Amino acid sequence: MDRLVIKGGVPLDGAIEVSGAKNAALPLMAVSLLSAEPLELRNVPDVADVGSMWRLLQVLGAEARHLAGSPGGLVLHCPAVLDRKAPYDIVRRMRASVLVLGPLLAREGEAEVSLPGGCAIGTRPIDLHLAGFERLGAEIDLSGGYVRARAPNGLKGAEIRLSQPSVGATENLMMAATLADGETVIVGAAREPEIVDLAHCLNAMGAKVEGAGTARIRVEGVPRLGAATHRVLPDRIEAGTYAMAAAITGGRLHLKHARLDLLGAVRDKLLEAGVRLDQAEDGFTADGSAGLQGVDAMTHPFPGFATDLQAQFMALMTVARGASMITETIFENRFMHVPELARLGARIVVQGNSAMIRGVDSLRGAPVMATDLRASVSLVLAALAAEGESEVNRIYHLDRGYEGLEKKLVAVGARIERVS
Repeated sequence: MDRLVIKGGVPLDGAIEVSGAKNAALPLMAVSLLSAEPLELRNVPDVADVGSMWRLLQVLGAEARHLAGSPGGLVLHCPAVLDRKAPYDIVRRMRASVLVLGPLLAREGEAEVSLPGGCAIGTRPIDLHLAGFERLGAEIDLSGGYVRARAPNGLKGAEIRLSQPSVGATENLMMAATLADGETVIVGAAREPEIVDLAHCLNAMGAKVEGAGTARIRVEGVPRLGAATHRVLPDRIEAGTYAMAAAITGGRLHLKHARLDLLGAVRDKLLEAGVRLDQAEDGFTADGSAGLQGVDAMTHPFPGFATDLQAQFMALMTVARGASMITETIFENRFMHVPELARLGARIVVQGNSAMIRGVDSLRGAPVMATDLRASVSLVLAALAAEGESEVNRIYHLDRGYEGLEKKLVAVGARIERVS
């Protein structure tokens, strides 16, 4: 398997072009199943998870092709659903595959989707998805590792109350509700920017979605959806990751196309830690040359501190002055990067769902192993700051969510090489 060899200690300087958001692109691709008309997406990132969703949609009957002359351009067209079953061998690779359940159920009245896989950072059950579909009138059966959903008379609008603001459940139910008979209200909905982006695309196709970005989303069902063109919003997790790469190396990066408002509480914590952030017309800059101060952080749904940036922030805190505490409230297994950071010289003590970090003067290069997508990039950040050479193994996790990571870092001065 490929690995990254990194020689740290070089402040990063220059510009990085932030890609489209993976976590927005995947549900947007699933949207293509709701309509017999083509959906044209722009700014789609070239990452492994997008490839997995592409293959799944083709199995279900969608035609997929790249848009000539448009990097990140993708055209998806599903004039007829050919198969209502999302098979295990594809779904096991990527949790977001479950997002085809709502569109298939809404359009065809029937769907069979394997229980999802993905990163090993917690169970992340889909019970909120299924309970919501039942409120819309679907019959749900779980057997043989598959979810079988039926709505032979179509879905009916209803009020759905989510016990927690699940991003995936909000997206799946919102998509299904666009073709349901009558009005659906999702109470306790997730508020992430990717959900707002999804609503913009659905409305461009003729849906009637209101309230995305708030805890109460209202969807008035329509008979059909049409064609649309939509640009995927910039990846806030990638932007936050590179902002922390600048900070941990004491460098300065201009992050093109990125938006500070999409970072939520992460922006405030970076400022508190001593990172200078300045919005520009075509993105924002992150400057860590003034040094870092330890600060506490606790993950929460948006606009709180994103769990997908927790591991990267922990890496940042390992070289900050003083102590900091990071508390994870979203996933139960999201400290698996801690032992690997310790191999680089970090001082971290975990107690329950909190980690106490005491900053060190410098990290030291060492071989480390990635355990999941965001943990893997936290090890890259730590290695960029470490003295000497580090080797990051199992980087296939990185390829799931970061487009051209090492190429982008090399262009701003990092000494990093992919080795087979």
